Order: sequence, then structure tokens, then C-alpha cells
Amino acid sequence: MNIKGTAIKLGNDINTDLIISGRYKFSITDIKELSKHIFEDLDVGFAAKITPGESIIVAGENFGMGSSREQAPLAIKEAGIKAIVAKSFARIFYRNAFNIGFPLIEADTDKISEYERIEIDLEAGFIKNEANGSKIQTKPIPSVLKTLLADGGLVNHFKKNQGLKL
Repeated sequence: MNIKGTAIKLGNDINTDLIISGRYKFSITDIKELSKHIFEDLDVGFAAKITPGESIIVAGENFGMGSSREQAPLAIKEAGIKAIVAKSFARIFYRNAFNIGFPLIEADTDKISEYERIEIDLEAGFIKNEANGSKIQTKPIPSVLKTLLADGGLVNHFKKNQGLKL
């Protein structure tokens, strides 16, 4: 599975309140509407940076720390973000993302620049800069999680296999 897109850079310690502000927790229940507000407290103009189906978030350490709200990865996915590449992820966010079939890739992101076109090869385990061909090694994604991605998440996997068959 390959994922191609344009990098949108963020920093370290992006918590779930920066992904979706707590002020929307009860006032917006529709995930499509909620997705219009991702990263709003970090960058008011963030939504304008997204090209649905083309954008890949590239961040530093500890992406997704904070509460266990499933809305955080759901809103990012609904906004049209294709994947997130970060140096590390908070474990609950990591689990929630794969449960909804959303790819998270761990790699050294220092050499990826804002708006750079990248291609992520999940099988071979690298990220390629499309302009100059340079590659960055990624941390392997366990086969169980690759299965969830291929099936579109845990619920779809369960329906497809009439149970949990990982």
C-alpha cells in the first residue's frame, strides 16, 4: 500500500485538544462539521492548508497525547487527511486511528519539509521525497494493524470476517 500526498508540518506534543478543541466536545456532534475545526487552536487558517485526499500531516514526538476521545482521529480522517507521519504517537490515539482504518507512520520527520510531496510505502517501510528521490526509513507496522488498514478499520474487519480474525 502506497500513500502519496503533500506534507503539512506540525510540531511536538500535539494533544487531542489541539486536534479538536474541547469547546466543541458537546456543541458539535456531526463529525463532518467537527472536521472543519481541526487544529483551529494551533493555526486558525489550518483548514485552508488541507487539500482533501492529498494532505499528509507530518509531526514530531508524541502526537495525539491527551484524552481518549475517538473524535480526534475521526475528525482528521473526515477532513481528508490521508495519513499522519510522526516521530512517535500517544498509544490511545494510535489504537483509535488503526481501529478506524487510518494510517499512522512512525519515522524521523526532521528531513521532511512543509508542502513537500512524499510517497509512503507501507510494505517496503520508507518515505520517499518525490522531488529528489531521497528516502527515510519507517518503523514497521505490525501485520495485524496492516490488516485493519486494508479492511478499513476494526468494525469493517469484523463485518467482513463475521468476527475478529487477525
